[in-house]
This record gives sequence, C-alpha cells and structure tokens, in this order.
Amino acid sequence: MQKYQCNGCDYLYDPKAGDPGNNIEPETPFEDLPEDWKCPNCGAKLTQFRNAEPKCTT
Repeated sequence: MQKYQCNGCDYLYDPKAGDPGNNIEPETPFEDLPEDWKCPNCGAKLTQFRNAEPKCTT
C-alpha cells in the first residue's frame, strides 16, 4: 500500500498504521479514507496529499 504525504505539514499517512486517533483502522488504503478525513496535524483535506512513494525511473 502506498504512503501519502501532506502538502501542508509533511505528515505521512501510512496505511499499515492507519490513523487510530481518528478511528481509521490499520491496513486502510488512502483511497478508502472517508471524504471528510483531514490531516491529524494541520487539518488539510485529502486533496492536499501527494503520493510519497518514489517513482520508478526505469
């Protein structure tokens, strides 16, 4: 599962960990987060996150 990083504060959403403080279970992919989920650090919306996985250049 891919990790996503907040553009506002660089918080890293790791699907393996989820977001227990906001009732997001471990193993929840970013794509399955509820539309109203926000960054737990700065409150940024889902649209303010970018894929944090390195891109393959081969």
